[in-house]
This record gives sequence, C-alpha cells and structure tokens, in this order.
Amino acid sequence: MPPAGIRPNIRGEFPGLAGNWAYLDTAATAQKPQAVIDAIARCYGVDYATVHRGVYERSATMTLRFEEARAKVARFIGAASPDEIVFVRGATEGINLVAQSWGQRLQPGDRILISALEHHSNIVPWQMLRDRTGAHLDVAPLTDDGRIDEDALIAMIGPRTRMVAIAHVSNVLGGVADVRRIADAAHAMGALVMVDGCQAGPRIVLDMAALGADFYVLSGHKLYGPTGIGVLWGRAELLESMPPWQGGGAMIETVSFERTTYAPPPGRFEAGTPHIEGVIGLGAAIDYIEAIGVAAIHAHETALLHEARRQIGQLNSVRMLGPESSAGILSFVMEGVHPHDIGTILDEAGVAVRAGHHCAQPLMQVLGVPATARASFGVYNDMDDVSRLVRGLERVTRIFGVK
Repeated sequence: MPPAGIRPNIRGEFPGLAGNWAYLDTAATAQKPQAVIDAIARCYGVDYATVHRGVYERSATMTLRFEEARAKVARFIGAASPDEIVFVRGATEGINLVAQSWGQRLQPGDRILISALEHHSNIVPWQMLRDRTGAHLDVAPLTDDGRIDEDALIAMIGPRTRMVAIAHVSNVLGGVADVRRIADAAHAMGALVMVDGCQAGPRIVLDMAALGADFYVLSGHKLYGPTGIGVLWGRAELLESMPPWQGGGAMIETVSFERTTYAPPPGRFEAGTPHIEGVIGLGAAIDYIEAIGVAAIHAHETALLHEARRQIGQLNSVRMLGPESSAGILSFVMEGVHPHDIGTILDEAGVAVRAGHHCAQPLMQVLGVPATARASFGVYNDMDDVSRLVRGLERVTRIFGVK
C-alpha cells in the first residue's frame, strides 16, 4: 500500500504501467496519467486549431487554453507573472537559450561556475559559451556524501563570475541544493544564478521569489506531462534585456526588408508555431499534480526511498551513493557486477531501473565508477516495488556469486 496521502489505486491511472511492471525510472521520464493522455488526445482531435493567429472561434478558444496553461505554470512555480514563462522544447533548450542569448554579453576573462554533479545539459552549453567568448568555466567540488559543497562553491564566486549554474536536485545522487544560500552569495558578487529544476519540479514545492534564482528550467516529461515541452522561467527584467535567439513568426512586432522589431517576452523567445499539444498536456499534468499535492508526492517518495535504502543496506555487495536524504533518487553499484548487467537481470524480473552514466560523465569520474544503477520513484510506486527491487538485487548476487 502507498503511504498516506496518495490514492491507493493511483497506479491504475497510468496506462503505461499496465501489467506486473515495477517502473523505477521516473527520474529519466515519468509515466503519464490518463488525464494527461486525454487532454492531448482532445487537443489533437475535436479541439484542434492553431493559436495566436486565427480570428475564428476554435482558434481563439485554443489560444485561451494555451495561455491558461502558461498561467498554471507560473502559479505552480511561484512566478510573479505568466510573462516570465517561456515555453521551450525542454530544460536543455531553456539552458541553451540563456547561454546563447544572455551569454552574448560575456567578455574574455569572465567566469561561469557550475558544480561537479551537473547533467550534461548544464555543462555543454556553458562550455560552448566559454569557447565562443573566451570566458572561463569553473567547477565546484562535492561533499563526501555527494552533495554540492556549497561552502567551496561560494568561496569560488569572484568579481568576474557572471553566472552560477547548478542543479536543484541531482539527477544521479538526489541531493538537494540550498538554492537561496547560493543565490544570495552570487548576487552579493554581482553574478546571476541558473537552476536546473528538472528533478525538483515533480517533488519539491517551488517558489521563485523564495529561491532567489534568476533563471529556472523545467522539463514537462518529468512532470508527468508530454515530451517535447519545457519551461524557462526568468526574471522579467532579465528576459526584457535579452535578444531573441531564433527568428521567425510570432516573435516579432514588425518585419520589413530593412528592419525587424521584436515582441516583448515571452513571445520574443517563442519563434514559430508552438508545441500546442505539449503545452496543453503540461497544463493537464500540473492540474493532476496539484490535485494530489507536491508535498504529498515528496513525502510518498521519501518513504519509499528510506525503505529502499534500509533494505538494500542489508546487501553487503551493494554500495549506495549520495546523501541519505536524497529526493526520490537512489544510485548504487554492486561489487564485481556492471550496472548494465544489474539492469538486464532486474528487467527479466519486471523491474525497470536506469543503468549508465545518466548524462553525467564528469560525475562518474568524480565517483570513480564507469556507471551506476539508479532507481527513482514516482507517485505511482509503492512498497511492493521496493520489495521487488530488493528481491531482484538478491537474484543478481546469486547469479554473480557475490555476497
């Protein structure tokens, strides 16, 4: 049975979980509730029309729903205004947008600061910006238990630091960063803060004003919504100061062969026909999450995680990585067994985990491992999934003869 606060039959609301399948890869992508699937199907079906262009009723109605979804996102993350919400293809595109638009102002010798546990999406765009501008890329270390060493990071913020880019929750180790503390320190030195919120959004109550960051990105498919849609939040004054990064329809005010003027944010950054179905689906996913409560989801996943750590801790051959207080994510390695073999054997038992470097190869180097196995929990998991994971790991130890 799931912990209190989560409907006992909630698993049945996710068609992708039909059958006896323990899905423990929510950190990669969340399964979709029927409510989201229905919203997308209706959008593609009887409601379908383009947005922002038609004067006919259905287009106007679809535009209204599209912009209502923007307002839902703003409310969900505690943004000051829906105009601070830019729809992008995913968190990766949101980070690239900032790096390519805001980043045009960087000069040789300016510095960008990230941490050693970042996803490739929060490393590579800054490397590309470094190579274009002559800026430097600094990397803050981790604590012994796999969290960002915030004391060390803050000490590394200098007068030439222009951007601090960090994960709110590590996609590998699950540690939660103190964004407010880091933001206060960065702002005191004149730097901005970009936060990768992909893993935080589904499980931590967000409030942009309280966090104090300058940019924040989310990925829709990790929020129980569709793929191909994400969110960039930016403080209004920053978005207004940034040039567009793509040209086309919708992002303009006027166009002539001599000159083009651009729309204010967020339209300035949303060139072309948008991912209408993705936005509508994301709005439905937020409705679904809010009906349960983010705090309830977090408590649910925390209970599952603690039980998983307790039971796996009894297997001598398994080494768990990351802090005990990680948010819904548990990475581990088994002595003498490659994580891919762990994942394959678990799959034979109907248990799905992720195995690999999790788009965090530099972190694997820091941890001194080629890869890890990762179990990550969602609103639809329960204690039976934990038991099946542990039984599967016991089977791995028997097959490989490890204790």
